[in-house]
Amino acid sequence: MRLSATALAQSVLPARLFDKAAPALRQADSVLTGTDERARTQQVALKTFAVRLVGAVLAYASQVILARWLGGFDYGIFVVVWTWMLILAAVTALGFQTSVLRFIPEYQAKQQFDLLRGVLVSSRRITLLFATLVAALGCLGLYLFEDFVTHYYVMPIYLIAICLPMYTLFEVQDGIARSQNWIDLSIVPNYIWRPVLLLVALVGAGWAGFDLNAQTACFAAIFASYATALFQYYGLHRRLPKVIPAGAKRFETATWVRISLPIFMVEGFFYLLTGSDVVIVSQFLPPEDVAIYFAAAKTMAIIHFVYFAVKAACGHRYSKFYYSGDGQGFADAVRDGVLWTFWPSVAAAGLLLLFGNVLLSLFGDGFDAGYPLMFILVMGVLARASAGPVDVLLNMSGHQRVCAAVYGATFALNVFLNYLLIPHFGLLGAALATTTAMVFETALLVYTVHRRLGLFLYVAFFRSRGSDAPRLRPDVTNSEAAGT
Repeated sequence: MRLSATALAQSVLPARLFDKAAPALRQADSVLTGTDERARTQQVALKTFAVRLVGAVLAYASQVILARWLGGFDYGIFVVVWTWMLILAAVTALGFQTSVLRFIPEYQAKQQFDLLRGVLVSSRRITLLFATLVAALGCLGLYLFEDFVTHYYVMPIYLIAICLPMYTLFEVQDGIARSQNWIDLSIVPNYIWRPVLLLVALVGAGWAGFDLNAQTACFAAIFASYATALFQYYGLHRRLPKVIPAGAKRFETATWVRISLPIFMVEGFFYLLTGSDVVIVSQFLPPEDVAIYFAAAKTMAIIHFVYFAVKAACGHRYSKFYYSGDGQGFADAVRDGVLWTFWPSVAAAGLLLLFGNVLLSLFGDGFDAGYPLMFILVMGVLARASAGPVDVLLNMSGHQRVCAAVYGATFALNVFLNYLLIPHFGLLGAALATTTAMVFETALLVYTVHRRLGLFLYVAFFRSRGSDAPRLRPDVTNSEAAGT
């Protein structure tokens, strides 16, 4: 039995009110019960959105609890080392966390199961080994140059390095699970189980008599990261054989790496862009100020869960339409992605600004000093939302190199502005630098999509002149799309 919004509303609403609401209710039913490609994508986006919403609440609550338990100083230390770990995980995944979303649907559609089995093994094996090597070299470098690092960061850095291999493996496995729309093995472990396990580990440490400080938080992060990655691995190990027949493996490692590396640049620059402000703030200001800035940025980052939900649902859809030559389907999918991202983001931004002061006060005394920063940060967040998951659009259509170049330019601008403004304006300078960089990034990506694909992302708001829908440019060929 399927849920029908129309039937439910008809049973409870007055007839006059039901008649007015009927068109919207029928549209809702088409989303909830539809079986075509667009409806299934919307259903995945809605499920992902719901999980991300719950996950955002849990993640935010866990950050509030961490700030309360650790205090501003230790919480600021943990924030810095955890941000570094997220950046390195994006880098050591070598782009496979996104490229598998392109390889797996392609090999399944062409029934090239030998290549599919090969990429499933290679993507995880290569990234796990590379992340382990980076973690080991990082620890060696810290040991040799420990005198150049502020003493209270040293031990947390050693500890958080232990997280890196498993978190990188988790990133790639997340992409594999998303390629099959297995939300319970992609979104749920990262946004539900990991923050819950982190808090459980901290509670256990407190009961065992350990001091709740930055080092203890790092131990808890190790436990949570390993537990979620291993749970995910076990789930994939049981489920993949049900959709992929057994057989030989074929490896085209050079091709996979060649296509993944530009995506690796995109993902690396994206995380550098989103985390560099926190890292640079830590160079000029004490951990307490880092904590205040992170709390404000983390609050506004709640809006991003809309983007990630749409990204999870649309990535393989873009790839399918583009490489099948369905220009109209591709253009409609792009338009949907922008619509589904922007307007919910606007609504979320309004609520966060309305209650921002209250939310920041939950972190503890003095955190409400970050409230003015939220009004600056929201402009950059909404600028990015206005283009939808445009980075995924470029990656899935074979334009990952130019996307990487855009992110590289944006990262350079962000770093320059942070170093320029933070010494003079403190946290306000960090917020201004980050927002300016995000607006620059969005404008450049939108221009790139127009030049490379002939699509006007603003058609989500206004009908494009001369046609009812955007069109693929006729000079875009599959060889260009493949990045050759």
